[in-house]
Amino acid sequence: MRKIFGRTLWLAGLLFVFSNVWAARQVTDQLGRTVTIPDHVNRVVVLQHQTLNLLVQLDAQESMVGILSSWKKQLGEHYIRLAPRLVDLPMPGDLTQVNIESLLKLSPQVVFVANYAPPEMIAQIEQAGIPVVAISLRQDQAGEANKINPSMTDEDTAYNGGLKTGIRLIGEVVERQKQAQELIDYTFSQRQQVSARLQTIAPEKRVRVYMANPDLTTYGSGKYTGLMMSHAGATNVAAASIKGFKQVSIENVLEWNPQVIFVQDRYPDEVNKILNDPAWQAIDAVKNHRVWLMPEYAKAWGYPMPEALAIGELWMAKKLYPERFADIDMQKVADAYYQRFYRMDYRPAQ
Repeated sequence: MRKIFGRTLWLAGLLFVFSNVWAARQVTDQLGRTVTIPDHVNRVVVLQHQTLNLLVQLDAQESMVGILSSWKKQLGEHYIRLAPRLVDLPMPGDLTQVNIESLLKLSPQVVFVANYAPPEMIAQIEQAGIPVVAISLRQDQAGEANKINPSMTDEDTAYNGGLKTGIRLIGEVVERQKQAQELIDYTFSQRQQVSARLQTIAPEKRVRVYMANPDLTTYGSGKYTGLMMSHAGATNVAAASIKGFKQVSIENVLEWNPQVIFVQDRYPDEVNKILNDPAWQAIDAVKNHRVWLMPEYAKAWGYPMPEALAIGELWMAKKLYPERFADIDMQKVADAYYQRFYRMDYRPAQ
């Protein structure tokens, strides 16, 4: 009797193991591909910094077994405070390349990539038997999904819808659906308090703004950066001339003559470079000492991040129109977001 019971228990255990191996579900990634993934996913490799940041906010850090090699450059050197374990994780690839041998050693169940990852890179990973989920955080028109600089007819709809879909997709893969919906709800409810205070500003009265990246790169139309400026009551001076993420010339910037220049937190050295470079001195923003470093949560990236919508746009609006937001304490606002989604207080970079 004991032998029969033991054998039954062994067979039940074997059945459980095999059911877990073969159990699967399907998701649709943001390239529109149907991807079959395991029923339970707790080992992912992340080769896109936006997805990495979202996994941290969804409290899914423990699921990451490998990350992109440029994470510190893309997220900024202070990001380590929000996710200390990143320094110990292997780096089997980057945004547009992968070392398949290094990847296989990590035994991931899913690999997250950017929507513009080369098709041959995606194919190489899939041929090794690993599902690939591509993230764009955009809602694209036909033929635009795999482009880094897409054409858009309605940027607001494309990025609002795409961010919600992307967060839900990532949450579904790592089984954080509840956290994903909470992040979406909080982000878009917070965003409304900015637009309500800026309704009376005429288009011609909006502050003209330039986003300064290293090597004279900036964002034109078709990128979230311009939407961030628009929601904060500003005009992106580059949007009328260039599309997407591009390198420009100092002559371009002189012609645009922005009233304010913003620099992202991840590029702090750019502020002093601009202030001390003779070529920039004739520009209105430089003459009037309005070259400002942004806090880490004001992610004026080409792709949207929830903290940028929820509190980054508010910070920018308050910086540009302080009298309209005099009652807003940004430390308190940032603390509320960070405590909820990063599980710690916000600390400005020193």
